[in-house]
Amino acid sequence: MKKTAQSITEIESIGDLHALVKRPPPRHPLISVIDHNDFYVERPAEAALYRFGFYTISCKKFEGLLHYGKSQYDFREGSLMFTAPGQVIGKGPDCRVDEGWAVFIHPDLLHGTALGAKMHQYSFFHYEVNEALHISEEEDQIIKDCVANIAGEYNHGIDKHTQGLIVSNIELLLNYCNRFYDRQFYTRAKVNSDVVQRFEVLLKDYFGLGSLIEAGLPSVAYFASKLNLSANYLSDLLQKSTGEEYDGAYPSRIGGEG
Repeated sequence: MKKTAQSITEIESIGDLHALVKRPPPRHPLISVIDHNDFYVERPAEAALYRFGFYTISCKKFEGLLHYGKSQYDFREGSLMFTAPGQVIGKGPDCRVDEGWAVFIHPDLLHGTALGAKMHQYSFFHYEVNEALHISEEEDQIIKDCVANIAGEYNHGIDKHTQGLIVSNIELLLNYCNRFYDRQFYTRAKVNSDVVQRFEVLLKDYFGLGSLIEAGLPSVAYFASKLNLSANYLSDLLQKSTGEEYDGAYPSRIGGEG
């Protein structure tokens, strides 16, 4: 564990994480499941920044309704948030621990596995916090069962089968998250439709500038910044809403208009 010149605490290993939250050494060096009630971090005098060297999946529960912009979240039983290795996470001095849990997965655990080769396909690891997955009570139980299987496997001791079984359960967990995100895109069709319409307006305005030859095709990140979304979330939203992928060229149904 070290601090950079920008006062970002670098946490490269699962062992460093356990030391940070005042937990005993991990039962497995490359993966850990920790209940939020077991987290203990000294309250920082000012905002603190952390950069983890591993994947995180955390579930937090909130009281009352949550809002994103002018819209309420569809489900409030729990929210799943994901981060990839190298992302910076902030913790303010007034941050309090909510009920929930977190899974921490070091990329070395996935090295050489089929799952490791396709982790980039789980684009929600690069969503923003306000694009979290909001799960129902039934979905929450399914996720909990997957997490319990992961923790149960490494708590039983490590042998030649441990990695394969843990990775299989991680993949099952991520595939359920994919399914539930698809459900969320569907149930938030009205909100998503508004975003798509705003995207189309921005897109037409861009091509109306007459500077395409000089500026080139716009990137997903360009429009995502205008819409206050992550590039991955906007790309997935467009694919779910229009059935077409946005890869730097505009969807044909928009380009064919006018």
